[in-house]
Order: sequence, then C-alpha cells, then structure tokens
Amino acid sequence: MSRATPPEHAAGISTEVPQNGDSVTVEDATSVSKRQQSLGLPVSSEDGLVKKPFSRPLDSAKPTPVLQLTKEQSLKYEGLLEKISSWRQVPDTLAKNAAKSELTDTERMFLTRECLLRYLRATKWNNVEAETRLMNTLSWRREYGVDTKLTPEHISIENETGKQLIMGYDKDARPCLYMFPDKQNTEKSDRQVEHLVFMLERLIDLLPPGQETTTFLINFAETKSGQGATIAQARLVLYILQNHYPERLGRACVTNLPFFIWGFFKLITPFIDPITKQKLRFNEEMSTTVPKEQLLKRNGGSVDFEYDHSEYWPALNQLAESRRNEYRSRWEQAGSKIGEHEDYLRGAPSSGPAESKATVESETKV
Repeated sequence: MSRATPPEHAAGISTEVPQNGDSVTVEDATSVSKRQQSLGLPVSSEDGLVKKPFSRPLDSAKPTPVLQLTKEQSLKYEGLLEKISSWRQVPDTLAKNAAKSELTDTERMFLTRECLLRYLRATKWNNVEAETRLMNTLSWRREYGVDTKLTPEHISIENETGKQLIMGYDKDARPCLYMFPDKQNTEKSDRQVEHLVFMLERLIDLLPPGQETTTFLINFAETKSGQGATIAQARLVLYILQNHYPERLGRACVTNLPFFIWGFFKLITPFIDPITKQKLRFNEEMSTTVPKEQLLKRNGGSVDFEYDHSEYWPALNQLAESRRNEYRSRWEQAGSKIGEHEDYLRGAPSSGPAESKATVESETKV
C-alpha cells in the first residue's frame, strides 16, 4: 500500500518507508538525541549511576510487527468509527442518567484508530459492546479525574520512596513499570490506586511507535505482611485495567513471592480474565524479558540505580509532558480527527495522518 510522506510538522523524522508487516522504526537518532540532551537522560547501564528514566529503548529492542486487518475486521472498524464520529456529548459519570457535557478535544484525541481496535479486539469484534465500553471509559476517565485530578503534584507523595518506577523498555520495546511493595510509604487510600493509574498513563505517554502494550515488573523481595494491596484494591485495579485499559498489558513478571502473597494471588485469580492470566509470569528471570542494560540490578540486570525523588520525579514528568505535547501537536496539525493513527502521532517514519491511509491493507488475520 502507498503511504504519504509525513507532513512538514514531522520534520526530524526519518522518511524511509517501511513495508507492510515490518516493525516500525522509532524516531531518528537526531530527534531522540536532542530530547535526551535537553532533559539529561541516560540510555543504558553504560551511563553509570542512574537517577533518571531512560530516554528510549535500546536499538536492539523492536516491537513485534502488527498483523493487518481482514476485510471483515476493517468493515467492523469502519462501522465503529462512523458511530463514534457522531458522538457530541459524554456522560460525566458512570451513574445512571448522569448529566452530559460536550466531547472535549482531549477525548477526541483519545479515540484513535488503535484505541477503537483495542476495544474491538477486547469485545471479540462486537461493535455494539465496543461502543458501549468506549463511552463508559470516557465517562470513567472524567469521573476518576485521569486528565484533571491525577497530576504530578497530587501523586508525588506516593512515589517519594520509589515504590513504582518507570525505567527502560523490554526486548519488544514495551516501557516497563517496576513495583516494589516493600517500599510502601503511605496508608491505604484511594490515592494508592490513583498512583498506579497515573503511572500507567505515563507508560502510555512513553510508548514508541509500533508498540501499544506495557510491561509490569513486580518484585516482592523483602515485602512484609500488610505492605501489599488489599483484596479490595486488587479487585479495583483489575476492574480498571480490564475495562478501561484493554490490550495495554503485554507482560507482567512477578518475582520473590512470599507465602502470604501466593495466598493473595489465589484469592484474586477468579477476578483475572483468561487473556490477562496468559500474560503473567511467576519467578522467571526478568532478564529474559528485559535487556540487562536497561534492567535494574535489584531485578537481575546491570543498571546501577539510586532513587532520588527530587531528580527522578521531575525528569519523568518532563519527559512524559514533552511526548504528550509532541503527540498533541501532530494530532492538531493533522486536523484533530477521531480515528487518527497512533504511529503517526508518536512520530513514526513515513507514517502520515489517517486520511492518507488505505483502510484494508491485507487479509492477514489479527
């Protein structure tokens, strides 16, 4: 299929055209290097003692090529896109008969081509169910304050000990979220779950072109009873991930589980959907998933990391804000459309805006 060259605002991005089925190359070295230098970010363990997030995946990390849609799947997508493009208002909460208000630009930008496809896959290509779940997600995001309440300032206290870290990428170029329950520093509260949602949003900000999923690295070493999540918190997190972030978890590696945590997992297993269960890995070497050059020493890697909240937290949020600003700028300059392509929005080489793309690219099944 022919692809349009990127618009002028994508300057600094390589114009080499990838073939169908090829993995998408991330931004060219010049663009990445400029951002890295401006924020003073490391790339790997070779940078010595690390206190800030890594700026990008290693060159060896490549997203798995995306299989193209069948004709039937493309028709399903086009039908859903047509329905959602007609939306003008969204309920402000998930409550029955909730008041509605106008669809915002941020919400329109959320409704990308890949977003619609994630919900279609999650509902086994049921258009009616996918539409309902998408509307529910927009209402949940409003009610939960994902784009309003959950600010770096609101969440900061939760991360003062570094109990959650966004650091590096796995071998498939998925951004990694580390969790260290032994570093728990706050009493049980709603903000603890908000913390996880905030970090998941930042993971999504840092996705490279060609990648839609993330990796969780959960290390229970030195965790004491009472430091982990409660059953109620775990059920809420599962509800949020499975209903409002479908197809976002690529892999979850869980290590050093004490006996009481094993019992906890047995209690919440009935609430984990089968697809999510397939992505869980227990007590495997994390270096089989993440290259050692971007894996913390505590988790079996080579990265000498020291958490300093005053350095790490501003650096993470500046990096994420930079990526969001670039993403939004591309979306606005391409016409602020529902159904825009995420690869284009993330700066993929030769990935023009949605209107330049053919709908059906091949009949290879997803």
